Amino acid sequence: MIKQKSKKLPNRIRVGNKYIGQNEPTFFIAEIGNNHNGDYFIAKKLIEEAAKAGADAVKLQKRFIEEVCAKELLERPQTKDQIFGKTYGEYRKHLELGMEDFIKLKKVAEDLGLIFFATPFDKKSVDFLEEIGVDLYKIASFDNTNIPLLEYVAQKGKPVILSSGMTSLEEFDEAVETILKYNSQLIIKHCVSIYPTPDEKFNLMTIPFLKERYGLPVGYSGHEQDILPSLAAIVLGANSVERHITLDKLMPGPDHGTVSIEPKEFRAMVDGARRLEKALGVSTKQCFTEEMVMRKKHAKSLVSKVLIPKGTAVTADMVHCKSPGYGLKPNKISFLIGKKAKINIEPDTVIKSEDIVWEV
Repeated sequence: MIKQKSKKLPNRIRVGNKYIGQNEPTFFIAEIGNNHNGDYFIAKKLIEEAAKAGADAVKLQKRFIEEVCAKELLERPQTKDQIFGKTYGEYRKHLELGMEDFIKLKKVAEDLGLIFFATPFDKKSVDFLEEIGVDLYKIASFDNTNIPLLEYVAQKGKPVILSSGMTSLEEFDEAVETILKYNSQLIIKHCVSIYPTPDEKFNLMTIPFLKERYGLPVGYSGHEQDILPSLAAIVLGANSVERHITLDKLMPGPDHGTVSIEPKEFRAMVDGARRLEKALGVSTKQCFTEEMVMRKKHAKSLVSKVLIPKGTAVTADMVHCKSPGYGLKPNKISFLIGKKAKINIEPDTVIKSEDIVWEV
């Protein structure tokens, strides 16, 4: 059923003034997430650095704490980082930016040519993001079973990015089908929600599996501490890459040092991807003109071992294979044997087609 539906879907999706999908440059998302630490100016600086690093888009997160978390979770002692509050609720509230901040940050991003969007964690946050006019939405992996939220987002009619972390295949099928009921502009992302992800857990071969299963644009949301898996994901077919970005991995907060990369690393990732895009080329065998110079010098030709007088039928013991490669190719030897020399062919001479009588 998934595959049947996907046959009718676009293989690329327009987001703002750019496209994500088949035959498009890799679309890079700088996930600011919580790394602004609740500070507008850090968020602004991150957007500026993301632009310089080659990102196409920047993403924040938006949640209304009481809408997302039950009282027992809000009151739970905060153990990760005490500087942001003593309870989980205090910690989360400290990290939330308000409407004014979002509006200003969106303008900063758009003035730099970036697409600005966010992950909403509740319906009220969706309304918040609709009010500021985002171009697309991202659904967090842990909301893949939150069908009411998926439906609410999908019905806004904007492109949706759906990550596949911490989700069974059956659950992900349901999430994809839920969104497709209302909205065909769906991009899915391979994701492993382990922070940071160890090498043996990346499972990057899931990327071609997802492309085959759903027929949708497939990206990669990485939680590694370097850039190699992200580049490998591109080779395997990911047409968008999302990575957490930080100004400094030593900053306080849960994501800076565990899953984030600094702007210089983000730049290296983008540059590496642009090189890979050229290097991947086309899915057929080609022999380039530039290769032929080397081929003519070093490839083998059929060469006379002895004098082959004019009119003499060529035998196998009269020829062998030597460079250069601009004569008769060795794979033509069966056609040559028994044919007569049109001219005297001196010993150790490259045999050319015009030296042989091919028709009686």
